[in-house]
Amino acid sequence: MHNDRTSSPSLNSSSSAAAIWAPLRPFIAAEARLAARAAKKPWTAFLYEFLRFGVKQAWACLFGGIAVALMLLTWRFYPANAPLARYDFLFLCMLAVQAALLAARLETWEEAKIILIYHLVGTAMELFKTATGSWIYPEPSLIRISGVPLFSGFMYSCIGSYLCRVWRLFDFRFTGHPSRRWLIGLSAAIYLNFFTDHYGLDGRLLLFGWAALLFAPATVHFKVWRVHRSMPLLLGLVLVSLFIWLSENVGTFTRVWLYPQQAHGWTMVSPAKLGSWFLLLIISYTLVSLINRPREMGRGRSAAPPVREPDREAA
Repeated sequence: MHNDRTSSPSLNSSSSAAAIWAPLRPFIAAEARLAARAAKKPWTAFLYEFLRFGVKQAWACLFGGIAVALMLLTWRFYPANAPLARYDFLFLCMLAVQAALLAARLETWEEAKIILIYHLVGTAMELFKTATGSWIYPEPSLIRISGVPLFSGFMYSCIGSYLCRVWRLFDFRFTGHPSRRWLIGLSAAIYLNFFTDHYGLDGRLLLFGWAALLFAPATVHFKVWRVHRSMPLLLGLVLVSLFIWLSENVGTFTRVWLYPQQAHGWTMVSPAKLGSWFLLLIISYTLVSLINRPREMGRGRSAAPPVREPDREAA
């Protein structure tokens, strides 16, 4: 990661990304006082920024963290003879969480749109993948379509929610960001490939190459505290894919879903699944970029124009 010292000065509390979540506003002034004390010495400034990074990431993971916690808690404590199936309980819980976050203004309607779209995209793929035996949901449920409990779509929604929230919290700016037209084309090809690979038409290697060509020149600039820092966007996507893979291991360990090789005893999900999650993450990233228009890195908020799309003739 690099430190962009030429970046814009710290935003005031009224324009802080966190200020869009109303329940956090009373804490902004207190946080500013803590930051002022931390800035007096280099080592306290480093610790504060490290802590701030972790808190922001945790806040961005709010929806996904609740989902993982529910999987663990129901696996450990949910009664086997309960009149309501565990999957149905999870579905109702995630609906309640969604409603509570919106009612408490801990989530914006734009984020909710991403959750809904990705829920539908994920559920459609789940229907196909479970029908072909890629994985199974071993427990009974009523709220389902074919062999797919409807709560499963929320697992995909967590990814979209995280990207939407982290984008705002860290005030993402970019250099070399790929055109969204190309991202849409790549995402459509990725989604199609998740279906065609079952019929011997697997273009995964070509998709990895396409993704590398689009994202390798791109840098994401993110603001933890006073300055923007930077890292290759491609590396950031790989790291997020790694954490999704770790979460998937939690899902299979708690028997929310199982791969065929896990039917007779849990084993870690194959690291090869990292590639699948990376490709699926690109679809989510593209959806989020359609709402949060990528902004070029500049000296100030008003001086940061949106990423230019290519002329129609050049596309």
